Amino acid sequence: MKKLAIAVAVTTSLLAACAGMNDNSGMSKPMGMESSVMVGGAAMFPSKDIVDNAVNSKDHTTLVAAVKAAGLVDTLKSPGPFTVFAPTNDAFAALPAGTVDTLLKPENKPTLTKVLTYHVVPGKYDAAALMKMVSDGGGRAMLKTASGGTLRATTSGSSVMITDDKGGTAMVTIANVYQSNGVIHVVNKVLLPN
Repeated sequence: MKKLAIAVAVTTSLLAACAGMNDNSGMSKPMGMESSVMVGGAAMFPSKDIVDNAVNSKDHTTLVAAVKAAGLVDTLKSPGPFTVFAPTNDAFAALPAGTVDTLLKPENKPTLTKVLTYHVVPGKYDAAALMKMVSDGGGRAMLKTASGGTLRATTSGSSVMITDDKGGTAMVTIANVYQSNGVIHVVNKVLLPN
């Protein structure tokens, strides 16, 4: 009986230790559970869709509010797959004063929708796929967005950079946040279509 109690105590301690383990990639790997990436203080689970994960990130509250205002929730919950370049709250805050408030007004829904769908590329392109496309494309890859615009992917060292139609460049700060319906790459700037 004493051996059983010791075995249970050791097993419980090991499970508790494993539940808190992280590797250097930011992936949390609790024993017996799926791997996740931490974004905005919340675990992003590959079994959840883009919307169900994004609503938990404290760094993406503006993006989530904009997706809701544009009526894109059902689209981003659909099977996809989608590659989403997700600007942080700080990226939205860096826009000229009043821009976000103006975009969120009901009368500006078409413009808001165009800006948001400009951040969405049909298909699932993780960082390795983007880097391969850049390499195969002679240093850049052209990505057709859901809004019909074009984004250009390049690399700077080991970082992926995304340039919009206006010449603004965003850096992917957290790559490969896998979702059940695609992949999210967190970016540090809002990308703007023509």
